[in-house]
Amino acid sequence: MSSTPRRSARRLAAALALTLGAATLLVSSPQQPAQAAPSDPGQAQAQWIDRDTVVWKGAEHAVAQLEFGPDGPGAAGRRIRLTPGTLTPAERNAFPHLSGYPAFTVDPRDRGLARTALRGRIVATQHAADGRSLTTGVQIPGVLDDLYGDRAQHTRLGPVFDHGRPTLSVWAPTARTVALELDGLRVPMRRDDSSGVWRVQGQRDWAGRPYRYLVTVWAPTVGRTVTNKVTDPYSTALTADSSRSLVVDLDDPALAPKGWAELSKPGAVPLRRARIQELHLRDFSVEDPTSRHPGQYLAFTDQQSDGMRQLKSLAAAGTSYVHLLPAFDSATVPEKRADQARPGCDLASYAPDSDRQQDCVTKTAARDAYNWGYDPLHYTVPEGSYASDPEGTARTVEFRRMVQGLNGAGLRTVMDVVYNHTAASGQDPHSVLDRIVPGYYQRLLDDGSVATSTCCSGTATEHTMMGKLVVDSVVTWAKEYKVDGFRFDLMGHQPKANILAVRKALDALTPAKDGVDGKSVILYGEGWNFGEAANDARFVQATQKNMAGTGIATFSDRARDAVRGGGPFDADPRVQGFASGLYTDPNSSPANGSPAEQRARLLHYQDLLKVGLTGNLADYTFTDSTGHRVKGSGVDYNGAPAGYAAAPGDALAYADAHDNETLYDALAYKLPQRTGAADRSRMQVLALATAALAQGPALSQAGSDLLRSKSLDRNSFDSGDWFNALHWTCADGNGFGRGLPPAADNKDKWPYARPLLADPALRPDCAAIHHTSAAYRDLLRIHATEPAFGLPTTAATQKALSFPLSGKNETPGVLTMRLDNLVVIFNATPHQQHQTVHALADEPYALHPLQAHGTDRTTATASYTPSSGTFTVPARTVAVFRRG
Repeated sequence: MSSTPRRSARRLAAALALTLGAATLLVSSPQQPAQAAPSDPGQAQAQWIDRDTVVWKGAEHAVAQLEFGPDGPGAAGRRIRLTPGTLTPAERNAFPHLSGYPAFTVDPRDRGLARTALRGRIVATQHAADGRSLTTGVQIPGVLDDLYGDRAQHTRLGPVFDHGRPTLSVWAPTARTVALELDGLRVPMRRDDSSGVWRVQGQRDWAGRPYRYLVTVWAPTVGRTVTNKVTDPYSTALTADSSRSLVVDLDDPALAPKGWAELSKPGAVPLRRARIQELHLRDFSVEDPTSRHPGQYLAFTDQQSDGMRQLKSLAAAGTSYVHLLPAFDSATVPEKRADQARPGCDLASYAPDSDRQQDCVTKTAARDAYNWGYDPLHYTVPEGSYASDPEGTARTVEFRRMVQGLNGAGLRTVMDVVYNHTAASGQDPHSVLDRIVPGYYQRLLDDGSVATSTCCSGTATEHTMMGKLVVDSVVTWAKEYKVDGFRFDLMGHQPKANILAVRKALDALTPAKDGVDGKSVILYGEGWNFGEAANDARFVQATQKNMAGTGIATFSDRARDAVRGGGPFDADPRVQGFASGLYTDPNSSPANGSPAEQRARLLHYQDLLKVGLTGNLADYTFTDSTGHRVKGSGVDYNGAPAGYAAAPGDALAYADAHDNETLYDALAYKLPQRTGAADRSRMQVLALATAALAQGPALSQAGSDLLRSKSLDRNSFDSGDWFNALHWTCADGNGFGRGLPPAADNKDKWPYARPLLADPALRPDCAAIHHTSAAYRDLLRIHATEPAFGLPTTAATQKALSFPLSGKNETPGVLTMRLDNLVVIFNATPHQQHQTVHALADEPYALHPLQAHGTDRTTATASYTPSSGTFTVPARTVAVFRRG
């Protein structure tokens, strides 16, 4: 995700017609809800935050009460008396966003009624002084944590095996009854009153059998008691389309591929030196004619396919991790191939600037095999559509074989995980958590509505049991699937404490005890600051500034925007940046401003890049382009400090990722249209270099080294294989000119896109694609073989890294970095440049051997004149010089 929310959920509703999926609603009372029932969760303005305290937005500060009963207040209803009170310091700290609202204290005589009240409908009532009667629903997560959290968080949930016998456990403290539906049979479960966990011990022959829970519970979103048939949030395996959980032991030897126990991994790479290739699993192989398993986990076992050959070449050059976009069970892709729709058009027959392709693809998007997967259904089971058979445990075995295949190619595996939201909430068929404990797992706003700032139904990872689910899920992926790293989607919407709990749990895993070294598992995520949690409103967030110094990295958008130009959501996509010709090779867009404005912005972008090259260090000191001595934190980025990291490794550098246009497409918009293929290739390499040669971890989108295009699609999460598939053979093109991108997220850019897509000169030839790939691998090799790119601290970076020509007289479009025994010059201008560093005169510098003898013969002409200390670099070139 980018620095603001972007992901649409438009295919969710259409998918509901496909299958009832994870849960089926059985309404125990089909009549209309009682008239007094608040059927809208927006009416829940009272919050029962612990056993002693209720906070009520909009209430009078007078006597109030909680009324409760099996189906609400009435003849059989009961009450809990409330008196005006105040929040304690501990309560204010735990619920800072509620500190300004009226608080009420539970009458000590009624405190023992809480556990009973929570298993039915609860409303808060008050008679105001003017005779008005106030009534609202009650939010209950706080009191559930207070009453049950300490015991429940130490309970093992889901299927747990002991000598072949399974025990199934589910946390459902508000349920009236919970039963197990095992292969059609109803089996009673027993409630532990201290934890709210229901469990049942089974027999050995339960293994492999399908099950669901039958949860009878008050559902405030429909205002009545329901019996939900719902899958296990802690499922370890699923039937096709996630309709049932399976009683499966992940330690069963039958699920271990040959060699799994003895799996030999590539050497662990510290996060600060990680070079990561971001990859969507289906994109990788679905159009690779050399793959025997297109679109599947097993494609990564096809060691001689074009895709695997490319990954191996990147691994040999210095790429250390493959970051897989979500591969856990998601809600909206039909898992059976027979159910997957395909566009019914001859897409290749349409013009490169036609709107016919996107129209045809969009018509089947809700039922096709494609989605990025940011719509979680079951967090800890592999997605079935990538398996050879979605029914049963093939997905478990084949996911493990995929990890083996990547490890065998020299690459560790990172999973993209999405604990910040669910695909749905309430009584929706694709809601799992909220149908077991309604109103607990989702983050509710002060009026009781579900927060949707992440695009979908937000989760409340600040609550004990949602936070536990995150930790338990990550540990399972690391231990049972030997995943080597995790990228947290919208990590800033989660508490810093929860992400640190994940780190602590991973660190406890050892090879002797668990078969994995948890300390070698890397963590990074999106630390964006927005939405209902922004500015630590509810808790200390896992945002960029807050995660500094933790060893858990956050994506840095500072250098990304400086390299590309503008921001991801500009009305005019032609706003230029350092690597797209700002000032030095201007396009015709008035959005770029006057030449003087362009020059000033370019020099500021260069300051942002300097901070980025240090690893976004807050306390790194340098001379900026105005001649002032500044810290990284003193450089402005849209009103925020550019530098926020405490050490290299806190910030992750990138020039493009799955969000927004690919780098090639961004440059297509921004570079003057007349720019030739060879020069576009050179600017692509230069842009990638600003991340590849930075301190700290760096990520690139798969295919960017091959000039990958998505035909200018800025949000291809649901755009199908036509716009997304990777093309490993240059003869198949790079994806540019496959029609106008889908209208839903791109139509406002069609006037800019149409003339570009129609221009055959913008479809790169094999020479440009081969050059980009080879030049990028040379940069990876330089990074991998030069220790100076792995500086451990701010102090070490301050000592070894400098920008000797920075200041009032620095050259617009050229950035010179000195790094220990290296000098790196980024020349983004269309002209050869001479950079004279007098302090280096007579030093024995020469172009780095990997470039001097590399495949890019233009870069090989870069030179150094010792007598004057002058470095000469060709146009649109990044050159690395080394002191002999």
